[in-house]
Amino acid sequence: MTAQPFPVSEIVAAQRPHRKDAARNYDALIAAAREAFAENGAEASLEDIARRAGVGIGTLYRNFPTRRHLFESVYAGEVNDLCRVATEVADREPWEALTSWLRRFVDYTVTKRAIREAMDGESDIFLACRESMYQAGGPLFERAQKAGRARTDIGFDDLLRMVAGITATNFADDAQRDRVLSVALDGVRTPVG
Repeated sequence: MTAQPFPVSEIVAAQRPHRKDAARNYDALIAAAREAFAENGAEASLEDIARRAGVGIGTLYRNFPTRRHLFESVYAGEVNDLCRVATEVADREPWEALTSWLRRFVDYTVTKRAIREAMDGESDIFLACRESMYQAGGPLFERAQKAGRARTDIGFDDLLRMVAGITATNFADDAQRDRVLSVALDGVRTPVG
């Protein structure tokens, strides 16, 4: 995989300011929003996000004129990170590469749930994110299948839906979620022969 061949990468690069101080504020706002959305859902307070980022509300609105702009930017950033992880793990053993990426996908789904409700599933950014995610993770799954490490009677979409379904469930803690995910992934893995 080459670095950043994904449509979402271009979106993220175009949104991020070039001046160092503006870029620093932008990055702080994205990180604060990601955290706030994960904790409080799509209704997280914009004032709280600005406070967490250490900037004024005016700085938030200069970067994100509407709540939707903020949602889309956080979502695109999450998918871009997910794509970057696919590139980083691509040279690992096929099953390890796939499961490493899927564990990052689990983290992504937390933010996605909070933002998805507020975004139009047909928006250009959402469609670019979906395409990028499939371009990033699909080859990892296909490689695991070709290596005989993953079942061939399921598709990548099936795998993502299974993992997303698991993460949509409330768990006592992250350790319980990870155990359930491991059991499910054992059903995808083929025995080493």
